[in-house]
This record gives sequence, structure tokens and C-alpha cells, in this order.
Amino acid sequence: MESLRVEIEGSARHAHVTPADLQTLFGPGAVLHNKKELSQPGQYVTEERIRVEGPRGGIDRISILGPERAATQVEVSLTDARALGVTPPVRESGQLAGSAPARLVGPAGTLELPEGVIIAKRHIHVSDTDAVRYGLSDKEIVSVRVEGDRALTFGEVVIRVSPEFRTSMHIDIDEFNAAGLSGTATGLVVKP
Repeated sequence: MESLRVEIEGSARHAHVTPADLQTLFGPGAVLHNKKELSQPGQYVTEERIRVEGPRGGIDRISILGPERAATQVEVSLTDARALGVTPPVRESGQLAGSAPARLVGPAGTLELPEGVIIAKRHIHVSDTDAVRYGLSDKEIVSVRVEGDRALTFGEVVIRVSPEFRTSMHIDIDEFNAAGLSGTATGLVVKP
């Protein structure tokens, strides 16, 4: 079976919001405005920004990604979490039960989020055709080897398969920097 060399993207801190929470933060009738398309089809960075606050401090101008979601969540790096003074778990997007709290501040209002702050688990979005081609299955755990001056192997990378995905790996900015990556980077998927 052929090995997958996957594009690696560094995912900056961001939030996803529900329609109701968008109204709370930005006012009645607020909508998300597409600023830039992301690599995953239908996903985009919006013009809207919020402040996220924790017990130790806050981070301004956190991007909201569209479209709206069923649950509001904030994805940060470990460095961000320490600056906020929160201890978020490492989780897949949407797995929010028991995650860290935060206060979200928008231009029209404030939202107390009792849970919803996570550090995103390393993952690879895989199209269904690539999953068949490379023998990968949804929720499978793999490693990804990155070469270079700061070569390393990322372990515990979850495969997420969907016909709606474009094949690419997402890691947070701390991880991206730890491997000395910039611009377009790739890694080799290694199955256990």
C-alpha cells in the first residue's frame, strides 16, 4: 500500500459560534462575513473577531470560523491556554463535555462559556477517495514524520474521513513551530 505524504497546516487560535451566541456577541441580526476561504471546502475565516478571557488574562482579535456550528467552542494552543489561565483538554473538535470555561467578549455583548475551550487533537482530514487509496479509516490513529532541521514524529494523529474533506493535516501553532515548519509543509503518514 502506498504511503500518504500529507500537507500540514498550522491552525491558529479561533472560535466557532452558534447562531444564538453570534447574536449575543454581535447584536440582533448579526451574520458572519466571509473574509477568506480555508482549505477545507465550505470553511472560512470571517471578518468577525472576539476577545477570549480567562482567570489570568485575555487574548484579543480571535478569529471566528464559519459557518456557524451547533456548539460554541474555542480552540487554543497550550501557550494560549497558559496566558488565559485555563487548562483545556486535548480533544477532537466538538468534544466539549468537561472542557475549560472562558468569557467571550464581542462588540455587542459578553458570553460566559461554562465549557468549550479545547486544544485541538492533531488530525488529518482525509477525502473518502484518499482513504481508500492509502488504506486509512475514520478514527484510525497514525503518526506523521516531518523532516528538516527540527525533524520529529507527531504521534496520536487521528484520521477523519469524509467525502467533503480535502486531504490535509491540522496541528496547532505551537506544534507547527516546534517542528520548524513554515509555508507549505508536508509529512509522511506512518501506520502502527
